[in-house]
Amino acid sequence: MGVSGSGKSVVGAALAQRLRVPFGDADDMHPESNIAKMSAGHPLDDADREPWLIGIGEWLAARPQGAVVACSALKHAYRDILREHAPGVRFVHLDGSHEVIARRQASRPGHFMPPSLLGSQFATLEPLGPDEDGVVIDVTRSIDEIVDEAATRILAATPSDAHDSEERS
Repeated sequence: MGVSGSGKSVVGAALAQRLRVPFGDADDMHPESNIAKMSAGHPLDDADREPWLIGIGEWLAARPQGAVVACSALKHAYRDILREHAPGVRFVHLDGSHEVIARRQASRPGHFMPPSLLGSQFATLEPLGPDEDGVVIDVTRSIDEIVDEAATRILAATPSDAHDSEERS
């Protein structure tokens, strides 16, 4: 999870390969109306996101052996929808500053999410809460380092100890 440009797709695909589970990119699961809205420079609202999030949760639930999906999941309520359909879901929040993410976005021309919406993504982002099963990892590390930490912490975690609030400093 994380804002657009945080590396969700690259890290997610590498993590899925490491864990030997299927990978899905939530960007590919958006209905055309959502893509058109974002391409026009308009942020999605909760009504736009709800059916998309339900579909992602159902995609995860249909893979009981495990899976990785790259999804922004910016709000606690969005993650609640995912958990409602896939109760065992764990989150890896790829965290970085506005400046770092903006530089990354500038290096990927042609993506349907224009850099002009980055501010709205950061405004919407709600970090993982103490009641959420997940880890926070700094995006300035290498892809291999991020995947190593994510795999280690996800595989070692149990629902009661997976969230480490000290990681959010």
